[in-house]
Amino acid sequence: MKKSSTSNSNINKTSTRNGSSNGSNNNKSAVLSMKSENKKLAKEIKSLVLWKSPLKTLKYASLEVFFLIKTNVDRLLHQRALLLAIICLLSTVLVLIYTPGQHQHVIDVFKSKGFFMCYWLGLGILSSVGLGTGLHTFILYLGPHIASVTLAAYECSSLNFPEPPYPNEILCPEDNGNAGHIVPSLWSIMAKVRFEAFLWGAGTALGELPPYFMAKAARLSGNTTEEPENLQELEKLQKRKQKGEKLNLFDKGKLMMEDIVERVGFFGILLCASIPNPLFDLAGITCGHFLVPFWKFFGATLIGKAVIKMHIQKIFVIISFNENLVDKFIQLLAFIPFIGVRLQTPFKAFFEGQKQRLHRNTQNLSSAPKGNLLASVFEYFVFAMICYFVISIINTFAQSCCKRMRKQHGSASSDVGSAKKLS
Repeated sequence: MKKSSTSNSNINKTSTRNGSSNGSNNNKSAVLSMKSENKKLAKEIKSLVLWKSPLKTLKYASLEVFFLIKTNVDRLLHQRALLLAIICLLSTVLVLIYTPGQHQHVIDVFKSKGFFMCYWLGLGILSSVGLGTGLHTFILYLGPHIASVTLAAYECSSLNFPEPPYPNEILCPEDNGNAGHIVPSLWSIMAKVRFEAFLWGAGTALGELPPYFMAKAARLSGNTTEEPENLQELEKLQKRKQKGEKLNLFDKGKLMMEDIVERVGFFGILLCASIPNPLFDLAGITCGHFLVPFWKFFGATLIGKAVIKMHIQKIFVIISFNENLVDKFIQLLAFIPFIGVRLQTPFKAFFEGQKQRLHRNTQNLSSAPKGNLLASVFEYFVFAMICYFVISIINTFAQSCCKRMRKQHGSASSDVGSAKKLS
């Protein structure tokens, strides 16, 4: 009897060992299959670019656009109070525009300044909203505008440019005497471009809100699958740091950004927003994840980007395009071996052309001097940057659509598998 009982116990032990080993093998195979599927998915998503598979990329991008429109329209229709408020506001604006009265003077001011405000706000939003690669609108638009005002201030000895055509075009005032002529200072030029620079900075602050709201919504819902990818990446980096793995400088910068925002709070956000910082999206995601109050995050971001950082950038551009520094820069080009003298010619022609444009009569704007090689190169550069920005948006939409559809397919298949197991 004892022998039979011991043999039965040994059989039970071996069976349990076999069962546990089979279970562990199944778990390992499941993990390996998941990793291979994730690699395949990542490879498929990376291949969705216009220069590799244009038709497929355009198809997925169109589906993503329709999905976003449908989702936002459904959300708006479910929020009837907000929809009613928008309709009432639009109706009131239309009535005020088309009803005669003394308020038309205010309407005219809004019409003249409204496009100007929306233009610079929109450029700021495009610079930081995270669509595609982002459009570097400071380099393409605001920086050249500040540089043009700086050069015009030194050439005209005045900042009283005639309006119109300013700010669309800068002309020296028609004053033959010395009245209104000044020696332009750094602060006077900064004051001249303060409004558009503030609007651009405020636009960049508004562009940082989507990552904040996405991370906050994911945290409040409690669904970790809806968390932004950057937040999931931060969690992986933290695990790698805890394990003692070696991180590159960029990854260390990400972790430092999260640490500053999490520990210092308002002043940490202000510090990160006040300097040129390509990792500031992580600050918005971190603030949203840790449920930092909206006005604390947005207030620090607005002060940092629209006031502190904007003044730093303005000072840099104005000092760089000082008349004396520009002349010295053109002279120094001659010291570049082989091509220095050739480079001087287009730069001299460009700045001479700018000076001639400033002294044209406001009634004869069509007599503009023809652009030179340098101006044409910059125009082509702006066009190429905008085209690349649009292409990157299409690629991003296509990749997000593919990722969303694969996740939906994976969740549906897992639900079917669990239903089969239960049956």
